[in-house]
Amino acid sequence: MSTIKSKQAFRLLVLIGNPKLADKASEILSQASIPLQFQTSATGTAPSNMIDILGLGTPDRTLVLCTLPLDVANETLRSLKRGLRLGAVNSGIAFTIPVTGASNIFLSLMQNLMKSEDQTERKETKPMTENKYSLIAAIVNPGYSEELMDVAREAGARGGTVLHSRQVGETEALTGLGLTIQDEKEIVIIVADQNTKLGIMQAIGNKCGMHSDAKGFVLSLPIDGVVGVEE
Repeated sequence: MSTIKSKQAFRLLVLIGNPKLADKASEILSQASIPLQFQTSATGTAPSNMIDILGLGTPDRTLVLCTLPLDVANETLRSLKRGLRLGAVNSGIAFTIPVTGASNIFLSLMQNLMKSEDQTERKETKPMTENKYSLIAAIVNPGYSEELMDVAREAGARGGTVLHSRQVGETEALTGLGLTIQDEKEIVIIVADQNTKLGIMQAIGNKCGMHSDAKGFVLSLPIDGVVGVEE
């Protein structure tokens, strides 16, 4: 693993939207010569009655993930906002997270992209949001994501996305503390501003923490660029 130097800074770009929107996003990213795109299925957290009222169709969501140089991250977010109308009703959200390490093969691939981008003049761009937002990730036992989101909304969260996962690896450390570990897990991700982040995390920990049946734990990551949220 190689540490990324400041002159080789990269960002993980995450886009969350309905499947059709995600496909259009992949087209925009491909046109921008962004390699290594990945997609995974997820579920929106809007209550079923609210989905019917708003005419949102289904809660199905798709995550698009890719890594790109910091120099092109902000312009890529702007292209996605324009091309996908992020921020409109039933659209989606896109944001970037700092990447602090990568393999040599990955660095070589991204450096080739940067060389390609160097052929055209770049403009200096400021951070999209100046770290106004964070990504909250909460991992709980199956069936507790709705309860978690109810608590999070009361603390100021606007919405979230649920990923279904499976725990792997050693569990002796946790079972030694008398904690029951289930293989299946639900990961709830929430984009929150700095004014509500701590309150949301505390509310989740108090209601759905390791002491509860949800057996959840929560963490946050910095977001340095985001489009698709109300300012």
